[in-house]
Amino acid sequence: MATGKRLDFDVVVIGGGMVGLCFAALAAQDERLQSWRIAIVEPTAATPPREDRVDLRVSALSRASERILRAADAWPALVDQGCPYSDMVVWDAASQSDAWDALHFTAAETGEADLGHIVENVRVQWALLESRHLRSVTHIRAGLEALAFDEDAARVTLSDGRRLACSLVVGADGGQSRTRELCGIGRGGWTYGQTAVVAHLRAERPHRHTAWQRFLPDGPLALLPLRDGRVSLVWTTSPDAARELTAASPADFSRRVTEASDRVLGMVELDSERAGYPLALWHAREYVRPRLALVGDAAHTIHPLAGQGVNLGFLDSAALVEVLAESAAGGEPFGLRTLRRYARWRRSENALMLGTTDTLNRLFGERSVPVAAIRRLGLSLVTRQPLLRRALVQRALGLAGDLPAIVTHPGSVA
Repeated sequence: MATGKRLDFDVVVIGGGMVGLCFAALAAQDERLQSWRIAIVEPTAATPPREDRVDLRVSALSRASERILRAADAWPALVDQGCPYSDMVVWDAASQSDAWDALHFTAAETGEADLGHIVENVRVQWALLESRHLRSVTHIRAGLEALAFDEDAARVTLSDGRRLACSLVVGADGGQSRTRELCGIGRGGWTYGQTAVVAHLRAERPHRHTAWQRFLPDGPLALLPLRDGRVSLVWTTSPDAARELTAASPADFSRRVTEASDRVLGMVELDSERAGYPLALWHAREYVRPRLALVGDAAHTIHPLAGQGVNLGFLDSAALVEVLAESAAGGEPFGLRTLRRYARWRRSENALMLGTTDTLNRLFGERSVPVAAIRRLGLSLVTRQPLLRRALVQRALGLAGDLPAIVTHPGSVA
């Protein structure tokens, strides 16, 4: 990337969450981009993870994300802090977890050690912050106030009045992206009229390193294994029901979750605070513009039923670094053509995952008896098709589709 003296940085990343930090770490570690000067703009200081508690917000990190985080020098700090899960059981509310039509995915089907890891978001963020690759990156504690673009540079105005000039702005500032808003980039999608209630529970039976998901009429209920033996609840339901659940007494809440989970882990007991998060599907109409690229939730938000949110963001980061590095290595002038390669690549992959999760959410939310019967039949067919089941497992692992080289050939990319 050609830069002049009037440029303060080559790249300014807006947002110091998991995805923004991941992009910066991957760019900093790539030998083809080692001359780049990178800054991260984030107004809020990260909170160190506490050793005496497991934070409410967790993510199911896929194998692809594990490989990306290894390249970012964050995985060594996470491998003992998360809970690997080797099995996943999915069943319909009209059925049972051990019935003929319940889906049971296992890592053994693909020769993998596990299907992923349940890790606290705050630990992922902190591990990325501690990455040795970020030692050369400038951290700026301020908010984004304004953006302007011209032929020579992107101009970033911060909330404290500072002004930065750079060659590329990467918007990684989440679903309510100020970057996207300032650029006037629209998005298509909808709110679901659903809220995800999250909490941690103590269960009568051990979770056996299994992720459990039961599809109820108002949305799925998931029980995710935690490293301390508890399970993390993600219950998607109507906003009214979510308000009742978060306001209920601990005993009543525990009783409702026990019944809604079909007692798959026996009696469960609330063992944390509770929170609710409204759900939506949004997809930015543009991922890139001259000197601008969006990654993660700034470009797309997804229903949590497949646990793919941050995994898609990490893949965005890896893909964007790959096209930028290839452009730099080939001596190609940096410009919109390079950014469009990233946009075509990731927009199609993300659209497929957004569409799949939306269809599943609508299909399992259908209450009519004929549709429920067809749904159960479809589940049973998947159960009896090893090749199809294997393909679904590969997709869940993040090892299917058009992937960055850092995922398909870990360790071979600088």
